Amino acid sequence: MPPFDVPEGDPFGPHNLPYGVFSPTGSDERTVGVRLGDHVLDAGAAARALGSPYASLLARPSLGPLLAAGRTAWSDVRRALTAWVTVPAHRETVGPLMRPLSEVTLHLPFEVADYVDFYASENHARNVGRIFRPDAEDSLTPNWKHLPIGYHGRSGTVVVSGTDVVRPQGQRKAPTDPAPVFGPSVRLDIEAEVGFVVGVPSRLGRPVGLSGFREHVFGLCLLNDWSARDIQAWEYVPLGPFLGKSFATSVSAWITPLDALEEARVAPPERTHPLLPYLDDTREEPAGYDLRISVAVNGHVVSRPPFSTMYWTAAQQLAHMTVNGASLRTGDLYGSGTVSGPAERERGSLLELTWNGRDPLELPDGKRTFLEDGDVVTLTAWAPGPDGTRVGLGEVTGRVAPAVDTAG
Repeated sequence: MPPFDVPEGDPFGPHNLPYGVFSPTGSDERTVGVRLGDHVLDAGAAARALGSPYASLLARPSLGPLLAAGRTAWSDVRRALTAWVTVPAHRETVGPLMRPLSEVTLHLPFEVADYVDFYASENHARNVGRIFRPDAEDSLTPNWKHLPIGYHGRSGTVVVSGTDVVRPQGQRKAPTDPAPVFGPSVRLDIEAEVGFVVGVPSRLGRPVGLSGFREHVFGLCLLNDWSARDIQAWEYVPLGPFLGKSFATSVSAWITPLDALEEARVAPPERTHPLLPYLDDTREEPAGYDLRISVAVNGHVVSRPPFSTMYWTAAQQLAHMTVNGASLRTGDLYGSGTVSGPAERERGSLLELTWNGRDPLELPDGKRTFLEDGDVVTLTAWAPGPDGTRVGLGEVTGRVAPAVDTAG
């Protein structure tokens, strides 16, 4: 099928146009690409051929320059790209610059500056509280309804979809063990999340308010924050996650611009506690997103977490992340935290799906409590688009590789 003739209902039609970075098979040269159906457009080459003033932003090996250019440039480039792939007069020029996805290699689309992971799903937080604090009067911690809880992760281990994840090693200690032991994690887990990508930086000492979200955040992607639950449980008191989280965070190769998700914007769940002014979004535009996520293990769907249930929005997370004066940098990435809905098959982690290993999942290739070597985890998602279309968010996939032998 010709690259412009995208089938009706394709979630990667001209209403979507997510950005990535690719190199043709057999080449080391990377450039910005835009997905249309099962093809990718060399956006830089198209911009040069059509005399776009934004050619210098698109003919790059990373999305960084485009991210830093700001909302006016983002909107202008998106309008131009839409015209390039829909106006018949451009087909002769643009057609030769489209490549089948099967003939390219996709790369991490931007250089990750800082990485923060949040804990924004009330369903997830309550499930975790019930698992680990079953006798507590309230399954939520006292601060949870007052601020978006988060932690700073390791940007250097953010990897693109398709990268193998080596089983991490570290200390672990069960409550009944007399002393900690060292070795590969035996409780390797996933966290189905959505990542938000910062474009425009901010000045040190200048918080970004709720209304600044769309001026600073370029788009979003799927994110899997792999977790070694046994390492995490032993190390996290009192400073929080460290080695149990820092070994790998997988992101999709495609970044969907916020402008492609206008139809997916929804109000967040009703607030049950009054919020301090810098987080109070009652008079702001709806900042939730109706994203439908699927989690598959070895090709078998085990969960469908709904992002619309997230208590804290990405705008609130950004406001809280900077309220102390912390600055933003181009390429900052922050994760929503595990997305979990109220139903059992809407939970975004194996910790919840198996209730900490008590209730194994029945898969075609056997039972699972936590991940085994060779398991492949794939997250996919879509969102409502204009005129009944769907906006595809691509996928993020990773295979568990055995731990590295450290003997000797």
